[in-house]
Amino acid sequence: MIIVLLGPPGAGKGTQGERLAARLDVPKIATGDVLRAAVRDSTPLGLEAKAAMDRGDLVPDAVIMGIMKEALASPTAARGAILDGVVRTTPQADGLGETLAALGRKLDAVLLFDIDEDELVRRLSGRTTCDVCQRPFFGRAPGEKCNIDGHDPQGTLVRRRDDEPESIRKRMQVYRDQTSPVVNWYESRGANLVHVDALGALDEVEARVHTALGLA
Repeated sequence: MIIVLLGPPGAGKGTQGERLAARLDVPKIATGDVLRAAVRDSTPLGLEAKAAMDRGDLVPDAVIMGIMKEALASPTAARGAILDGVVRTTPQADGLGETLAALGRKLDAVLLFDIDEDELVRRLSGRTTCDVCQRPFFGRAPGEKCNIDGHDPQGTLVRRRDDEPESIRKRMQVYRDQTSPVVNWYESRGANLVHVDALGALDEVEARVHTALGLA
């Protein structure tokens, strides 16, 4: 299955995407991850992306979709993939559609994680992030050490400036401005767009995801 995850920052897309990927035995592909890997490996598209970033420019959608096409064409994604952060704008939604068509594949579902803005502010303002692996943590204080294996050096948890309440609300406004057209774009094309209530314990939200996809 090819599934796109949509939702505001802090809604739990990353965590639920990892759980869903494990349930379906497919990879979770995030734009940032494949972009960093392409740059690290100095692939032709990775070099294009690095040149844009070195200039201080946004990486063009065409380059990002080219990197995504390579990821989706890899043997590890033969059975499908969970796409997290791949679609943020309507041009990216269109580009993903063209990419999948070129690979002879189709989009099976779009999961939209819904959550109240006040709850997001509460969640994110209590979040810390590892300064090495960027893994988010909730309920842990700045200055603690990350407990994810494989760090060299071991990461330290920090509070990001964009996790302050005012910044979170600004990010939410940007998200709404960008995502509403994306939702309309998918709905107008008859995509299987499913709303998932993202409020509650992780296991509860996971159960809702499985129900929405007919996996329960």
